[in-house]
Amino acid sequence: MNTMRALFIIVNAGFGCSVLEIGREAGLRGATILNARGESREQESIMGITVDTEKEMILCVTDEETAAKAMAAITEKAGITTPSHSVCFTMPVEQVMGLCGENEA
Repeated sequence: MNTMRALFIIVNAGFGCSVLEIGREAGLRGATILNARGESREQESIMGITVDTEKEMILCVTDEETAAKAMAAITEKAGITTPSHSVCFTMPVEQVMGLCGENEA
């Protein structure tokens, strides 16, 4: 049985679909894209109002090997130094139910 991982990819707003396409080319089968906002020490302020950075978070559940391939491809083609400003990380998944075509772990 393959070890399953939750793959999180955080990108600047508007880049979710193009970054997900890079992941699909690396073997990802599907994902959920959520709207998010970023916050850091270096926030922009306009007329005294703090402006948060709009982000999108892509969430995928996949096997460990595919997650590693997707992260490498995304980092290479759309990494933190690109306009999409992609950041990826994974977390272990202990149990999965309802993924079409996947064995439940």
